[in-house]
Amino acid sequence: MAHYIVLGQFTEQGIKAVKDTQKRAKAFRDAAKGMGVTIKDIYWTLGTYDVVATADASSEEAMASLMLKMGSLGNVKSQTLRAFSEGEMGGIVAKV
Repeated sequence: MAHYIVLGQFTEQGIKAVKDTQKRAKAFRDAAKGMGVTIKDIYWTLGTYDVVATADASSEEAMASLMLKMGSLGNVKSQTLRAFSEGEMGGIVAKV
């Protein structure tokens, strides 16, 4: 499984309906599960990003599909980062 970090910013639509943010988070988890992605954590944050999530995905395609689906709803703009664990990074740098 590949690991990802998702950074989200509310759109104008998303902030207007901020009271529904926990319902949207549950819908995000449910949609992810059906697409081969496990949402591990969701945090609401202060600063540049409003939401940060961590996820494990069965493939890059699964993660990309999930994020496109979520983006199409119009509540959050996101940036998705591929993340490597300490163990994975050890294998990567061993090849350098």
